[in-house]
Amino acid sequence: MNLVQILLFILLSLLALPIAVLFVQVIAALFFKRTSLNSQMDINNLTVAVLIPAHNESLGISKTILSILPQLKKSDQLIVIADNCTDDTATIAKKLGATAVVRTNDAQRGKGFALDFGLQTLRCDPPQIVIIIDADCTISENLISQLACACQLYQTPIQALDLMVSPNLASLKTKIAEFAWLVKNKVRPLGFKALGLPCHLMGTGMAFLWADIANMPLANGHIAEDMVLGVNLCRANKPAMFLPEVSVTSEFTSSSTTETTQRTRWEHGHLSVILSEAPGLFLDAIKTRNLQMLGLAVDLIVPPLAILSLLSVLMFTVTLLIHQFLPFKWLLLYATLILTILTISILIAWAFFGRHIISLKQLCYAPIYALNKIPLYIKFIFNRQVEWVRSKRD
Repeated sequence: MNLVQILLFILLSLLALPIAVLFVQVIAALFFKRTSLNSQMDINNLTVAVLIPAHNESLGISKTILSILPQLKKSDQLIVIADNCTDDTATIAKKLGATAVVRTNDAQRGKGFALDFGLQTLRCDPPQIVIIIDADCTISENLISQLACACQLYQTPIQALDLMVSPNLASLKTKIAEFAWLVKNKVRPLGFKALGLPCHLMGTGMAFLWADIANMPLANGHIAEDMVLGVNLCRANKPAMFLPEVSVTSEFTSSSTTETTQRTRWEHGHLSVILSEAPGLFLDAIKTRNLQMLGLAVDLIVPPLAILSLLSVLMFTVTLLIHQFLPFKWLLLYATLILTILTISILIAWAFFGRHIISLKQLCYAPIYALNKIPLYIKFIFNRQVEWVRSKRD
């Protein structure tokens, strides 16, 4: 092989690995079987604290609180952390029956700082279980009891299914984003759960033993604080377990500006964690021969579907063009196989999990949606977002 062949082979192999992981996850998800925890444990004696980090959430926090309160026992706590708020978030929370604690620190902004502040308020009388719910979510029936039960039973962090749904009369772009979210937060974790492997934390619908969460370094402004927390817990031999039987649901914004802010934070955060955490996590997993850690590491290297699709098409096109001048037939077959496996993975995920969200005809517009995100990825290279910025609510 000459230098060009070697370079192409390396680049194609780097792309093939996350696509292979995605394919395995999608196929394994088809074999997942639901279980029930209702009869396995009595949680009446468990003390639970639910934390809601909130920054200027007065427009929607009532719905979140009212979905949580009926599921709490008298001994449970519901604490809203009004973080650098300039509205009446804290007042609304108190009127509805939650405990509101106010944090003001303009120099330290971000969800991680808010959560750390909330944990500090619990130190004098810590609960056994801490559950974190975002301020724009509604929760499914029995979520609090199921999360607490699973957390106590398995002695590890538990992640509920975290879904985002399109608002009424949503654009096709938003529908495609909803499908991509479903693949990331439902299909892929389901596949790894079927294989006995952990999932990444998703930022909301998370339950922790107090001993596990109390000393985690949360006070930071990382824009993907949930993923970093999940990696740190896995290194402490506490990988998160996926519990798809219960869910938290929020709605995509209808504002294009807010939508761009959200997706920049999510995707820049994800890509940043891949670069900063994946290499070390792989090395730690190999050194310790820890299969759970290795599973989390290979899951981590799967980037968002849009960038995975763009890279696959780009590598196929480059290989095809080079093949016109240098006959690298086997490399062209390799690039074709990679693109084909990605396409099959997406189609299987749609056929078994996403048909209620989007039609096959609409899904065919996904490449155009991916092309529209090229500026977002260029911005990651030259001017990536590193500070937490709250998305405005509708």
